[in-house]
Amino acid sequence: MTSNIIALLGSPLSGGNTAKLLDKAICGAEDSGCTVTKVIVPNLTFSPCEEINNCLIEENCFFDDDITPLYRQFKTMDGLIIATPIMTMGVPGALKSFMDRFQVFYNAKYVRKNPLVSKEKKKKRKTLLISISGLNLPDNFVGLKMTVDAFCDIIDCRQADELLIRDMDTKKNLDLFPDLLSLAYEKGHNLGLMIQ
Repeated sequence: MTSNIIALLGSPLSGGNTAKLLDKAICGAEDSGCTVTKVIVPNLTFSPCEEINNCLIEENCFFDDDITPLYRQFKTMDGLIIATPIMTMGVPGALKSFMDRFQVFYNAKYVRKNPLVSKEKKKKRKTLLISISGLNLPDNFVGLKMTVDAFCDIIDCRQADELLIRDMDTKKNLDLFPDLLSLAYEKGHNLGLMIQ
């Protein structure tokens, strides 16, 4: 059976630099034999978590929106790619709200002690993180990485690799840096091979 990957775009710019990196990574993963589903998170219609706590007692979120069918896909996926720019030294709002809605997985795993991801599936699942930052500071990605690590723990899909690119305010257009686009392809391809 073909391994399947969900690729999350956290940028609202479907043709921007983050999207270019993600598309290259998707090509790499597909060339390794995987099936990839791309999700442009800012285009989804959903409510942020409001701590109604329906998921404390059952597997479902109180809200029924664009995230609802994705829960099922996140249970069965083999790999995940998260591609996002840094905004205010962290995760952009839509992507952060998306991650917060996975309290459904958190409460199943840590409160009800009945994880939504099987032990066998958990062993195989891996995440690739891709991010760009306008600034060139030593701690550009600290906030992002803390959030992504927590999210990956909650959904039982540990981070296995990353591509973090600083100083985009100077670089501006990644089309001028084909080596970085090629690196995104390679990392996507490697993710695909890891989860086969």
